[in-house]
Amino acid sequence: MNALIKSATIVDSKSDFHNETVDILIEKGRISKISKRISNPNHYKEIKRENLHVSQGWFDSSVSFGEPGYEERETIDNGLTTAAQSGFTAVALNPNANPVIDSYAAITFVKSKAQNKATMLYPVGALTQGSKSEDLAELFDMSNAGAVAFYDYQKPVSNPNLLKIALQYASNFNGLVCSFPQESRISGLGVVNENINSTRLGLKGNPTLAEDLQIARDLFILEYTQGKLHIPTISTAKSVELIRAAKARKLDVTCSVAIHNLVLTDDTLEGFDTRYKVLPPLRTQNDCDALIEGLKDGTIDMVTSDHNPIDIEDKKIEFDYAKYGTIGLESAFGALQTAFTTKKAISLLTSGKSRFNIAEHCINVGEMADLSLFNPTPSTTFSKSKITSKSKNSAFLGLELKGEVFGVISNNKIALK
Repeated sequence: MNALIKSATIVDSKSDFHNETVDILIEKGRISKISKRISNPNHYKEIKRENLHVSQGWFDSSVSFGEPGYEERETIDNGLTTAAQSGFTAVALNPNANPVIDSYAAITFVKSKAQNKATMLYPVGALTQGSKSEDLAELFDMSNAGAVAFYDYQKPVSNPNLLKIALQYASNFNGLVCSFPQESRISGLGVVNENINSTRLGLKGNPTLAEDLQIARDLFILEYTQGKLHIPTISTAKSVELIRAAKARKLDVTCSVAIHNLVLTDDTLEGFDTRYKVLPPLRTQNDCDALIEGLKDGTIDMVTSDHNPIDIEDKKIEFDYAKYGTIGLESAFGALQTAFTTKKAISLLTSGKSRFNIAEHCINVGEMADLSLFNPTPSTTFSKSKITSKSKNSAFLGLELKGEVFGVISNNKIALK
């Protein structure tokens, strides 16, 4: 793949050309020249866009595509196309398929379905067999097949000894164990944040205690095992405090936050719209503020879209019975920019790769072209016309978002709108 990017502002603190507006020549998938003006005698494809900016390729640590088993929600092929058009050059795929991705063969299958796409797919294997929290899955075999982490998606490890054994065992091959932060015996049948809004609307509450208690437990187990733990999609102010203290004690822990938990609160539940039924639930403005502060001071390591397509039959029903989840890839950049500067938003979207053992490529001559292309300035109302996903269950529909994504150049391919 050969291409010439014209008049692009580079947003990459590791690049020699950070904040400069330059031309970028790409030959055979690798950056061969960066200069103020580059001629095109070989008639390579020229890429020009209004107010074009480029950064290192974005990474999303938590996406769900459904395949195998839930292809009516999303397929791997269309999911990766969606990711590319949303600016992501790498995604970590959750194991919540049917059957659950919990073996060498299952990891091999999803990788085979992701061949020859601009966006690279990195599978996450289930931590326990069938994600039932009973017996450990084939962690080492899945690691050999290409699994980058182990996680029972949105299902807590109820048995503390099982988590202890997982952390000890995975440390033998530098495996990353993920633990969903919810104590189910506390959350019970709660479907929204336990707060004044849940009481007023008559919806069962899921208290912040359910998350805080699980994280406290997991951190004690981590300290005992000296393992390697990632806590996905935290949502409470107390969670931030607990993880901040754990990092001060030098524990090997990282965490992420879903973008919708950063910018939306449980005030959106007024109309009983199931697009806002997510797990963990939308919390209060105080929690949002604490999460944003945690991102600013480095307590929270990365953001995720927590992209989870759900078919209309499982969303357009009574709130109590609707499935949890919102799609988020298409809205990720625009929503993030409503809370952070462009520079900080890009920093958050490009962090997390090293934790999942994914190569990083800065924008310098000689590096592989792994680029996200975007315009940071325009504001638009997010509508269904902007959704590439097969499912349309977005919590951001009708909201004003900032920025426009053009696509990616990655994996020796060009994928632009």
